[in-house]
Amino acid sequence: MSLDARIADVTEAIVARSRESRARYLDGIAKAGAEGPNRAALACGNLAHGFAGCGHDDKAALKAQIVPNIGIVTAYNDMLSAHQPYERYPELLRAAARKAGAVAQVAGGVPAMCDGVTQGRAGMELSLFSRDVIALSTAVALSHDMFDAALYLGICDKIVPGLVIGALSFGHLPAVFVPAGPMPTGISNDEKARVRGLYAEGKVGHEELLESESASYHSPGTCTFYGTANSNQMLMEIMGLHLPGASFVPPNTPLRDALTTAAVTQALAITRSGNGYAPIGQILDEKAFVNGIVGLNATGGSTNHAIHLVAMAKAAGITLTWTDFDRLSAATPLLCRIYPNGSADVNHFHAAGGMQFLIRELRGAGMVHDDVLTVMGPGLAEYEKEPTLVGDEIVWRGNDGPSGDAGVLRPVAAPFQPEGGLKLLDGNMGRAVIKVSAVDRDKWVIEAPARVFSEQDELEAAFRAGELNCDVVAVVRFQGPKANGMPELHRLTPALAVLQKRGHRVALVTDGRMSGASGKVPAAIHVTPEAADGGPIARIRDGDLIRVDAERGTLEILATADDFAARETATKITEPQFGMGRNLFAAFRASVGSAEQGASAI
Repeated sequence: MSLDARIADVTEAIVARSRESRARYLDGIAKAGAEGPNRAALACGNLAHGFAGCGHDDKAALKAQIVPNIGIVTAYNDMLSAHQPYERYPELLRAAARKAGAVAQVAGGVPAMCDGVTQGRAGMELSLFSRDVIALSTAVALSHDMFDAALYLGICDKIVPGLVIGALSFGHLPAVFVPAGPMPTGISNDEKARVRGLYAEGKVGHEELLESESASYHSPGTCTFYGTANSNQMLMEIMGLHLPGASFVPPNTPLRDALTTAAVTQALAITRSGNGYAPIGQILDEKAFVNGIVGLNATGGSTNHAIHLVAMAKAAGITLTWTDFDRLSAATPLLCRIYPNGSADVNHFHAAGGMQFLIRELRGAGMVHDDVLTVMGPGLAEYEKEPTLVGDEIVWRGNDGPSGDAGVLRPVAAPFQPEGGLKLLDGNMGRAVIKVSAVDRDKWVIEAPARVFSEQDELEAAFRAGELNCDVVAVVRFQGPKANGMPELHRLTPALAVLQKRGHRVALVTDGRMSGASGKVPAAIHVTPEAADGGPIARIRDGDLIRVDAERGTLEILATADDFAARETATKITEPQFGMGRNLFAAFRASVGSAEQGASAI
């Protein structure tokens, strides 16, 4: 089927806007590709350092310059359940490379923090900037110029975007992203939300809450709700950097290990010595990013990608705007209900047909570009196939059947809603993003008096004191990237959800972020310009009537323009940010761009 005209129009606008920067980028990676990697050009001392730690056979192969060498960039650590399975991967990958007549080396590690651990804590102020640190660390890992391709081991929130940005700085190298899969389903998401609400109201204690959370986050693997980590996996697949069907296969299973080792074979196939050279800088073009945004909207994915995809695209010489996201959302039907957009988790999504059904539907309806390059070659047809094990070998098979659960995954002909999960809000308070896929339609428009806070602790204290038992738009400002690194404010979700459950008309407006698991309370987030940059949000006062309108796409204070413009802009006097390493990131806060520009400091 031909491409939907609305999708084509947005793509053409992105191509036109990015023409000069994209051309410079492609010229740069073409020159880098022509120059190397060429280990023979290294001085003998340099090369000897490069393989000194290898075993005898790998050392001999690299010394003789007769085989490809694959760099492994890993985000392994034990703190992230999603990344713990990566402990085994380097040896699996090295063995697979030897079997294929190649060498694989761990080129370097990158930091990987768990937002689930740091939510509401000082460490969360490092979270967004960790993406840029990961990108820089990736570049350091690959700077030895020893590699013909790279494998990237990362899953969670800032880690995949950081790896992508770093990989694009070496855009002449082929790249395959290697996931590890989700943990088994624990207690239901509805039950988890219920206990959180009871705790927020003081009706259950710490012990009951911890027991509930431990039953949800309970084993190695990615958390099973559809937050940023699992949105990352969807993006890597629909943008052509995973093997087909790799995203949501559970860890430590025979199929997972087979997909892991198959990533080596495919990486070798797309090196210059393989049959179809496919460097990441060519794979991630304007069409691939449009496909990613369509997938994000079709699945109701993480709001964080309104920031991350912008930064990732910029690294490839491509300029995305929130208007692009909004226009693509208007053209994209919502096909999934995965928590927090529903009660099911990613394991239910995968069992219902998962990525293969989703890509088949979008491709069949002309909602994604098919004339793209992937690690599997041209086009997305291979991504409609599901991997299965036949003996010890993977076989990819097509499946033309219906969704296994229409309550979780639907065809384009019968979507959950005609538009996608994200919308742009624009008005006299600035520009913001709102996730509507989890919000009931009767709450898409909230008009209520403002209650203004400068810290999330202040809102929680007001909630506990019973001061918010009314219709209210909670304004939490000085939470943007320049102010304090733009932490997620997911800790506020239970309190706001309780107020909404009590029958109040409630919304959140903030220049900070919410979790990728943003839920049923309407939240205008990433407000830009931010308060620390003198944005209009810094002129809001308690009692101002605020209108958050996801139907019309507006965010407004209902005040006269002259009165609002004449107001003094609030400032926040804070002590120098210290502790948990925050002082080390002062240069990032000073140089970071706006949220709509990707909130990047590099």
